[in-house]
Amino acid sequence: MLRLLKKSRSEFVSGESICRALGVSRTAVWKHIRALREAGYDIEAQPHAGYRLVNVPDRLYPEEITDGLQTSFIGRRVFYYPSLDSTNSTARELAAQGVPDGTLVVAEEQVAGRGRLGRGWFSPFGGGLWCSVILRPPVNPSAAPPITMLAAVAAADALRRAAGVRAGIKWPNDLLVHGKKICGILTELSAEMERVGHLIIGLGMNLNQEEADFPPALQSTATSARLETGRPVSRVAVLQALLDELEKCYLSWLRDGFAPVLARWKELSVTLHRPVRVSTLRESWEGVAEDVDEDGALLLRLPSGRLQKVVAGEVTMHPQ
Repeated sequence: MLRLLKKSRSEFVSGESICRALGVSRTAVWKHIRALREAGYDIEAQPHAGYRLVNVPDRLYPEEITDGLQTSFIGRRVFYYPSLDSTNSTARELAAQGVPDGTLVVAEEQVAGRGRLGRGWFSPFGGGLWCSVILRPPVNPSAAPPITMLAAVAAADALRRAAGVRAGIKWPNDLLVHGKKICGILTELSAEMERVGHLIIGLGMNLNQEEADFPPALQSTATSARLETGRPVSRVAVLQALLDELEKCYLSWLRDGFAPVLARWKELSVTLHRPVRVSTLRESWEGVAEDVDEDGALLLRLPSGRLQKVVAGEVTMHPQ
């Protein structure tokens, strides 16, 4: 019924034609119209004319995500939830049940969202994208680490394409706009000795929050697409762009290796050639972020002139 109404978006569709097309009674048509209205769809009814779709809700319903989606497999299977503790946790359960490559888990809010290093992630209802994608790449576990930087490239390009926001990437995968965080990515891996069972890319992207929507502790460090552009953005459009960019990067990685994706990552980087501090659980270094190697490790030039390779850590950028 939703597809029928969208097809004739500017015109009324008679109840009789809906009955014929769907093979249902007028009572059934009315029940489904009522259900769509309860889901947030603005549907006008007019005697002797029928029904007309006036407005679509800003919700991440599977029907909206897949309507016009250009991917071949990522995002084609969608698990939608009004609220979750964490999309990554739910994706982990679904992956163990054998859901297909490219399955998407999306929630309107997360009440226990997680970021890197065990941090929480503020995920208010309807404020942004809180989602996870399950992938099953045919690679050895040792080849999997670049996926987190791959996801950052896809997210940055999707923001530029669908929201007009030019985000840069802080090593390895945080997205910043004017020094404030707009997107975080958390990847999780399940593998045996010689093969990856599944990868989960969890992503939190701030889209339509105003400054007052953030907790006071985050107002100086977080931003959103709306704050950067001065206008609300379509969450469905940004999600569709994200899924499309992710599939392109993912297939490029499987076909051509990490080099093409890494080249784009370097173009988007706001870390390289800057003075930074890199901290791990055991130690920290200060120096200039000189480069990223073919495996995604950060190469830090220390004041002594020595080149320090950092595989994982937290980067703090100093003023130029």
